[in-house]
Amino acid sequence: MPIQTGTDTAKTRRTLSVGDQKVDYYSIAAATDAGLGDFSKLPASLKVVLENMLRFEDGGKTVSTDDIKAFAEWADKGGQNPREIAYRPARVLMQDFTGVPAVVDLAAMRDGIVALGGDAQKINPLNPVDLIIDHSVMIDEFGTPRAFQFNVDREYERNIERYQFLKWGQKAFRNFRVVPPGTGICHQVNLEYLAQTVWTDEDQDGKQVAYPDTLVGTDSHTTMVNGLAVLGWGVGGIEAEAAMLGQPISMLIPEVVGFKITGAMKEGVTATDLVLKVVAMLRKHGVVGKFVEFYGEGLDNMPLADRATIANMAPEYGATCGFFPIDQETLRYLEQTGRDKDRIALVEAYARENGMWRGKDYEPVYSSTLHLDLADVVPAISGPKRPQDHTPLDQSADAFLKMVRGVRFPDADDEDEAGWRAEGGAREPGYVPGGRHQGFAEGEVEGQDYKLHDGSIVIASITSCTNTSNPSVMMAAGLVARKARERGLTRKPWVKTSLAPGSQVVSEYLEAAGLQDDLDAIGFDLVGYGCTTCIGNSGPLEPEISKCIADNDLIAVSVLSGNRNFEGRISPDVRANYLASPPLVVAYALAGDMNIDLTRDPLGQDKDGNDVYLKDLWPTTQEVADLVGSVVTREMFIDKYGDVFKGDERWRSVEVTDSETYDWPESSTYIQNPPYFQGMSKKPGKIENIEGARILALLGDMITTDHISPAGSFRDTTPAGTYLTERGVTPREFNSYGSRRGNHEVMMRGTFANIRIRNEMLDDVEGGYTKGPDGQQKSIYDAAMEYAEQGTPLVVIGGVEYGAGSSRDWAAKGTNLLGVKAVIAESFERIHRSNLVGMGVIPFEFTDGDTRNTLNLTGDETISIEGLAGDFKAQAVVPCKITYADGTEKEIKLRARVDTEVEIDYLKNGGVLHYVLRDLAAA
Repeated sequence: MPIQTGTDTAKTRRTLSVGDQKVDYYSIAAATDAGLGDFSKLPASLKVVLENMLRFEDGGKTVSTDDIKAFAEWADKGGQNPREIAYRPARVLMQDFTGVPAVVDLAAMRDGIVALGGDAQKINPLNPVDLIIDHSVMIDEFGTPRAFQFNVDREYERNIERYQFLKWGQKAFRNFRVVPPGTGICHQVNLEYLAQTVWTDEDQDGKQVAYPDTLVGTDSHTTMVNGLAVLGWGVGGIEAEAAMLGQPISMLIPEVVGFKITGAMKEGVTATDLVLKVVAMLRKHGVVGKFVEFYGEGLDNMPLADRATIANMAPEYGATCGFFPIDQETLRYLEQTGRDKDRIALVEAYARENGMWRGKDYEPVYSSTLHLDLADVVPAISGPKRPQDHTPLDQSADAFLKMVRGVRFPDADDEDEAGWRAEGGAREPGYVPGGRHQGFAEGEVEGQDYKLHDGSIVIASITSCTNTSNPSVMMAAGLVARKARERGLTRKPWVKTSLAPGSQVVSEYLEAAGLQDDLDAIGFDLVGYGCTTCIGNSGPLEPEISKCIADNDLIAVSVLSGNRNFEGRISPDVRANYLASPPLVVAYALAGDMNIDLTRDPLGQDKDGNDVYLKDLWPTTQEVADLVGSVVTREMFIDKYGDVFKGDERWRSVEVTDSETYDWPESSTYIQNPPYFQGMSKKPGKIENIEGARILALLGDMITTDHISPAGSFRDTTPAGTYLTERGVTPREFNSYGSRRGNHEVMMRGTFANIRIRNEMLDDVEGGYTKGPDGQQKSIYDAAMEYAEQGTPLVVIGGVEYGAGSSRDWAAKGTNLLGVKAVIAESFERIHRSNLVGMGVIPFEFTDGDTRNTLNLTGDETISIEGLAGDFKAQAVVPCKITYADGTEKEIKLRARVDTEVEIDYLKNGGVLHYVLRDLAAA
């Protein structure tokens, strides 16, 4: 389908000649010549957005001349001009956990538009959409050569209904492609194959146009591709669906934080160590809702894979994206990964011509700046429950010990702690302050006796999109494994080890280097290609290990090369989760204990009984570089991506019907027709005041979307488990919340059901519980349904950074379906705020220093919010009346985090998809 450029763009359109190619493009220099302003000092990331305005300028219908001039004013004002603009990304990226519900919504919209008297074919993506199935593989089998095939077989058994539905969608919708399971993680596939840095397409007049490659994705780590100078970020499935249906994304011109990189990293430091340092620095600086752009001469020493690692973790440092401008390294990576040589030439010519090239004189205006000398980066991990909890490796054991002491003995005095430390703390069975004894349990795995205690590492996984597309850290992990194998070391018997690469190319170069054999030998066999531990797909621990942890209330540990370590996310048995580089994951698997200081203590003994230390196994930087240079080739990428959409025989054998609308199977527990569009009127409604609402949950700071809508496993005693068992599904076949996002009945029962969430309405209770209308403790789902029967609206109260983490649309969808009309918090993370509005739930922020604590909220209050009916404006400050249980009242002011006037229209329609559906039906 040709791109639709604007109707008022002739004055900035130019022609670029590159070799035999001739393409039109929209020139930023021409915009300056036309008197629209001086854009020369804009950061490259913002020039990408400016080009979007130039290309779609249409006389003010969606993009006006004043929108373009606002970018020049941004530079004049020192990087500040939060004007509302309409931005159109070139394409959409999805993974299956978030993609399935998006396709469910599209299928439901086809039913909805037919019910409104419209044409089902109007519901088709207008922008290209790629969905990569990568979130469904689960680590059931590990540590054996058969692990990969076993896990693939189980994946198909569990998910065949979902795969049939996605294959139907691929046939039914235009502009929609599916990358089959077993190919790789969506962000690696995007980085290594789909992304082009500069895109070309025909416009409505049949002329070739070049423009920056941009996208939004239904996964928060879509930002990874910014390492390749492709501007992209995560949005909820709701916003992505609107974008693919041609709806521009309403956004404010962002601030851009410049992060200057100088120097070079020291020997033994990895890209993971660097990104964990960057996350901590940017979280401290405060970059929520902002672009971060990296610049400085230090980038000359930074491979693109390292840049992609930093860009990947933008959600963890809170930014919309972390962007790296086009430079010589960009071109080198495009060449290495098999991109067409004419495309690479166009990327360089376009970037230089349109002011997006990072040369030695690149020093644009930024809203604020930070600086990092790469020589200051040290080996580190982050944890135990937040990515920004950066801990230098030589302090990690002490930090863990301090954390355990705080959990076990929060009231112990310094003398107790000193004595406990002197005795070895959590490492020595039997001794704790006051003579009490910790629970230790003996067991047997693979013929070896062992003990578990606080700090035992039960999961060590090389996984996730963050690191497993980086050849340097993957080779380093393989070399640590090789040297450990030579010394006779292997994983400790209680450690569940796994290797889930980001793409098949990784396996290709590990095999070529002979390192996969070494990884296999110490337990890091291939378990699948996909997102595993980060999304809660760690799979079960051995039953005796799980029982030991539960019976003795142990603080078990996971170490992962991932990006997410939020509470309750990795495994229900694990309470402390640490992020580390792949070679450190291998080292921790050998040690098996977080109490061990890897910089000082031995990891184990060799075949002769001699102590082996981390320094004995760690490869040199040159050793890694030589191996990468000798085995990672352009031909590997060309070969592995040659038939990327074809899939294996199992995928090709999945049969689907050929129909315009979906025939919803009543018996399916995976795919159900959602209620959003059923009985919908042709005209929008209006926004109403909220009267007499009760508080469903009173929550603390840093409540993540994983707290709100967990992705991992669940038990048969939960509301979701009860729903499935009533329909004949055994617990073994529950799969995960993430895999069942096509069924709203499961997902609304799983909302606020994270096993580690704490509702402050209750005393010392973990999990998805609240007080019902009768004041008794019950599940949040059951209480919400009782309130719904009474016609009582609900609100949720939160602290700072509410909705951090994944771009999880079900965190907003589930909130809506439980009857929540508003969420009141101290601050919101960007994606979740947008998703709430997109589902018709109004986000409010406290003002004047008010918080749930200063207001002494207990959850027994009644909340009424005025100022919403009638002339409700974006960012309005409205009155809120709190009626306490004793009848006293207090009025406060709330700021509506409905940031744009377009979002007001979304709320009037009941959500963004209702807005789009009515618009398409009326067209």
